[in-house]
Amino acid sequence: VERFGDVTGTSTAMENAQLIGLSRQIALQRQMDVVANNIANINTTGFKSEQLLFEEYLMPVARDRDFPTLDQPLSYTDDWTTIHDMSGGSLVQTGNPLDVALQGDGFLAVETPAGERYTRSGSLAIDPTGTLVDLNGNPVLGTGGPIQFAAGETDITIGEDGSVSSSAGQKGRLRLVEFADPQSTTREGSNLWAGTNPLDATQTLVLQGSLEKSNVNGVGEMTEMIRVQRAYESVASLISKQDDQRRTAIQKLGNLNG
Repeated sequence: VERFGDVTGTSTAMENAQLIGLSRQIALQRQMDVVANNIANINTTGFKSEQLLFEEYLMPVARDRDFPTLDQPLSYTDDWTTIHDMSGGSLVQTGNPLDVALQGDGFLAVETPAGERYTRSGSLAIDPTGTLVDLNGNPVLGTGGPIQFAAGETDITIGEDGSVSSSAGQKGRLRLVEFADPQSTTREGSNLWAGTNPLDATQTLVLQGSLEKSNVNGVGEMTEMIRVQRAYESVASLISKQDDQRRTAIQKLGNLNG
């Protein structure tokens, strides 16, 4: 009976170790997804990189009669949240009057089928109806709604405050917004962001004829990818060894029962 308890306790401990290792593997897999997404958007205009934050999750559910106390806390890995690196990317001059770069924490507001969304991508264009749009065809909002141009208008100028004019005169002002907590915004597809309670931008300047590049550090992200891959393989090796030990323990238990 004493030996039976030893084997059962050992099996339980190994099972816990496997579960803890699995939690780490899952977290590393999600981290790899984040790193891969950063690398995939290294050339995306206005893209902001992301990082995954982890925390220890204590779960006091390990129970066995061999433990000094009924509950032993187990430390699992929890991918707690994803944070956005909102630092500015480098600026590149294009000379295109419809390209704008934002200096500061602000966003351009655009109108999408899902409602108002926000972007740092300043590659703008004029669609066949004369509406100022982003590269996805979403109308770029001014303070009074979408900005329209008539056929034949030239000399489009966009000021630092977002004011837009052409050969026909003033056309409006870009709706620039900021958020009290940029981390509260959520990333959506097509280089768009969603957020609540946008504020009129006061610390953001518009630079015409320039674009903001992605702030992804390519070398740093490749290094991180290698580190995550090695950590994943290390945990996989540990789980494999624990599985072998558990199989051996089960075999011993079967021999005892025999």
